[in-house]
Amino acid sequence: MGLADALDRLRRPFEGPNTLGNGRAFWVGFLVVLVGLVGYPIGFGSYAASSAALYLLYAILALSLTVIWGYTGILSFGQVAFFGVAGYSFALISMNLESALTTMLALPVAVGIAALAALVLGYFMFYGEVRDVYVTILTLVVALVLNTFMAQTAGAEWTIGSVALGGFNGIPAIPSLTFGVGEAAITLDGATFYWFTLAALVASYLGLRALVNGRFGYAMVATREDEDRTEMLGYDVRRVKLLVFVLGGALAGLSGVLYATWGNYISPSVFGITFASIPVVWVAVGGRRSLLGAVVATVVIEWFRQQLSATGSQYALIVVGVVLLASILFVPEGVVPRLDAVIRGARDRFGASNDTPEGTPE
Repeated sequence: MGLADALDRLRRPFEGPNTLGNGRAFWVGFLVVLVGLVGYPIGFGSYAASSAALYLLYAILALSLTVIWGYTGILSFGQVAFFGVAGYSFALISMNLESALTTMLALPVAVGIAALAALVLGYFMFYGEVRDVYVTILTLVVALVLNTFMAQTAGAEWTIGSVALGGFNGIPAIPSLTFGVGEAAITLDGATFYWFTLAALVASYLGLRALVNGRFGYAMVATREDEDRTEMLGYDVRRVKLLVFVLGGALAGLSGVLYATWGNYISPSVFGITFASIPVVWVAVGGRRSLLGAVVATVVIEWFRQQLSATGSQYALIVVGVVLLASILFVPEGVVPRLDAVIRGARDRFGASNDTPEGTPE
């Protein structure tokens, strides 16, 4: 009984009305899935783990949009801007200062640069009273401007230190993530990179669960529901939105660094309109007010999209678009929240039928 109470206290900060999955059954299932994911490289090999790491790092990008859009009501197409800024920053730092130590330090620095970019953009938007669809348009414009600018950096004059930006060709030969100093340094690739990305995803997911179920999380949800009323209650709505936007930028930046090191390459395509729209699809289909839904939808959609692309199909994006339209028309709250509601309804009906006294009409 003491152990059960200790486990209940341990999971309490991660539970609340703002997240799906509360109770012992959920956490048992969560641990079972986590153990399966940890053991994935052992059962399927290093190459399969490296491929799966792409879906996990994309899930972090999806979480960055979920916390902004789903919990604060800010639809941003600019997550890919922070994603790309961090990826390029990591490449420039690690390739100009070639050592295990600088490659390790380049990760937090690049994420910090993405967070700073989100801070600057968010400050001018939210303290400039930019609202609703105009925020969406402005974030998309920022991504497209970066795409246009980086695409024309092909000349020799576009070299930072010893690294050429490369224009449309991008930057190849980006070092893999390295932790440690000198001969004791460990380079993450294959299974080790997969495990690191999985750990980053789990930490991001649990951290956001604790955030949205805390006091600040209630302020986020209140801002989403009614900004004016929330402001009347004494909350600084602009500060709430700015802090959440910076957090989303940092998470997108972390995803961008992982992406750059996953393929050892980054190009202006990460700022393009196609890639900018994909996170919106992940979050809308999974459920924009569900952290779990965003993760599940991202992994499933990206796996399916990669399978179509691998078979030579040219209709991957069309299929994803159809999935988005079907989700908006038939499951507007998202697939995972709908499944959760169906399971809860079935459980309640089953429990009610079991509790019905014998001979009593239902």
